[in-house]
Amino acid sequence: MVFQNEILPFGVNKVGSTPMLTEKTVPKGILKKHLAPKGKIGLLVVEEGSLQFVWEDSPDEILDADPEHPIVIWPERLHHVVVNDPVRFQVEFYGPAQILDAEQDLLEGDRLGEG
Repeated sequence: MVFQNEILPFGVNKVGSTPMLTEKTVPKGILKKHLAPKGKIGLLVVEEGSLQFVWEDSPDEILDADPEHPIVIWPERLHHVVVNDPVRFQVEFYGPAQILDAEQDLLEGDRLGEG
């Protein structure tokens, strides 16, 4: 089995998700090449069973996903999912972190070492 060894970038926030899907309810579009929503990172999370994930630009490197091995789905990279067995999964979507007012004040301060 080949698992992806990547994690979500620091500071992203969950902004949505698909409903829980099974081998019987998976939309056909997920089984064909497609993109994550623009500007969002996907996280394919398997609750039960397993499935396979394929990047269209490297179709010979098939990744396996199971409850211990989610898949980070980078935006603007074509991919598809292969479902051969019973599975329960969903795709969570993450976007940039929101900057709080107090954090913004820190960002507007002097930058030591510049100039």
